[in-house]
Amino acid sequence: MLSKTTEYAIRALVSVELNSRKGKRRGFKAIARDIDAPEQYVAKIMQTLTRFGLLKSVRGRGGGFFFADDDQQEIYLFDVVMIMEGKIFFTKCGLGFKHCDANNPCPLHNEYEPIREAFTQLLKKETIRSLATKIENGEAVLSRLSV
Repeated sequence: MLSKTTEYAIRALVSVELNSRKGKRRGFKAIARDIDAPEQYVAKIMQTLTRFGLLKSVRGRGGGFFFADDDQQEIYLFDVVMIMEGKIFFTKCGLGFKHCDANNPCPLHNEYEPIREAFTQLLKKETIRSLATKIENGEAVLSRLSV
């Protein structure tokens, strides 16, 4: 359902969260290795996340990506998807048609609509912090990320 860009963005944010908990800042190359993603692709994603204020970054020795200490705001997966995919993600057709709605449904419309709504609710419930906590507690894994 999510684009590769959004998947990498979520994974990158979780990586930053896990490393922030250890007092570490990681550069885009290290984050790319952590999440098994192409370095330059991750670099562009990290720029986008920083531009939208989800992350902070510092260049040079001891630099990298991090969450500000005074920033206790939760980052919901919904917000990440909105930034990376846009609001169209939450209304788009399951078969990719441009004009699909209750008045002009595609063959999957009635079955897909509740799935899309349930997924939206999941994105509104889960946060980057909650995903990182699941990894720390050994309830989940995220590509090479160890705690």
